Amino acid sequence: SRSSVWRGSSVASTTSTSTSLNSVPSLIVFDLDNTLWTPELYQLRKLARNNQLPVAHKDVKLFPAAKEMIMEMKKDEKYANTKFAVASRTQSVDWAHDLLNQFELKEWLDYVEIFPGDKKKHFNNLKRSSGIDFEEMLFFDDARDGKYGNCEPVSAMGVLSVHCPNGIYEEKIWVNAMSQYKEWYAHKTPGTIVEWDGSVTTMKPTDPNERFRGNVQFINREKRFGFIQYGGRGTKDMFFHFNDLPYGDDINEGDELSFTVVTARNGKDAAANIEISKSDTDASDLVNMHVFSMNLPFVALLSNGYKTLETRNGTMFVPYKAGTKMLLHAGQRIYPDGDRHIDVMKSGGLDDDEIKALKSLPPGFGKGMAVAIVELGETFETTLEERCDPDFQRKVAAFGADAGMRATVIRRVEYLKRPVKVSGRGGVFKANIDKSVIPDGWLDDDADSDGGSSDKKTGKVYYSATF
Repeated sequence: SRSSVWRGSSVASTTSTSTSLNSVPSLIVFDLDNTLWTPELYQLRKLARNNQLPVAHKDVKLFPAAKEMIMEMKKDEKYANTKFAVASRTQSVDWAHDLLNQFELKEWLDYVEIFPGDKKKHFNNLKRSSGIDFEEMLFFDDARDGKYGNCEPVSAMGVLSVHCPNGIYEEKIWVNAMSQYKEWYAHKTPGTIVEWDGSVTTMKPTDPNERFRGNVQFINREKRFGFIQYGGRGTKDMFFHFNDLPYGDDINEGDELSFTVVTARNGKDAAANIEISKSDTDASDLVNMHVFSMNLPFVALLSNGYKTLETRNGTMFVPYKAGTKMLLHAGQRIYPDGDRHIDVMKSGGLDDDEIKALKSLPPGFGKGMAVAIVELGETFETTLEERCDPDFQRKVAAFGADAGMRATVIRRVEYLKRPVKVSGRGGVFKANIDKSVIPDGWLDDDADSDGGSSDKKTGKVYYSATF
């Protein structure tokens, strides 16, 4: 069995030349929550309240493909000289260690980094403990970018990172990762990420003189800092401090800024040389709205009124009360569901021509644009049995096993008067939009419901809160 080296140990291992020559990673690192196992440990609140430990294979389960991958790597001679590690930022440190024992993974791991904080610290510790350079490592994680993203910052260190937002749920995820590592090892370009669909993206190195444009996403006036939302899906919100704002200028959420990027004293990126853009459009002609992004064909199915439920495993819509209006953004990709949505739609009696029309956006509307405005209804949790109901599946345009556990009702939807170019982001983000593109009546004040509620007839718990 393998001997584990814990964080802070001075023990180092010698990197094998054979792994390098064969372009097999010398160290493979896995995140835990929603990567090797599910659910995320913070979700087990009832166990925490009762001071109980989660039970492996009952409360927490390994993704089937993750288990298969571990078994294969244990017996495959190709990985004989490869080391294995986990790196997790979970707050449930004791639980994570105990589950590794229950799953009998501890003896398989050479290094274990489990503590809250910055993933970069995990990898600096791994490099110091193992003696293995970052370009000899391969990393799997479900969180790509943004505030809680891991793939982007770790890839910037020179580690090839694999984004698996739904965990290692099928064999092709890690098989493709190994293949991509072999190709990547020839050039070892920092900032490279193997995306969830198998494609590869590389972040462009930052030019210190390059200016970026973005919108203020968040401001903390008391502590005098904020974040700027800019770029596309490969960027995260940029920190700025009020000391770097033009003297005497006021700033508000939604304001457009231009800036350069510098490395702050804490080693993280920050905006500098900030200029507040002066818009040709009067501020009174703009509306600052929440936006969320979906990929084709589902963005069209929702915009055309077929899809009336949006399901997620995450809590993206939980903070927003019923009645909240958001813009719908068309992402840059096609969601790879193997055309299973077509089978669901045909089960309701639709023919090929009707399905084609529902999957299409109007002329002039396309990827990278805000295309419609929606009004959200309640968000509620569902069981697998409920998600497998044929009517539910048609409302989601997905089979029950493919749908997320939290469903959000789409009360109504309408296309914008014209599409608007918007840089897409993960989760819910904000953008300033010309009021003239919003369909008539949507910006009128109406009596939104407030507070959470429960349906006594169904017993479902509805989430509703002010963001």
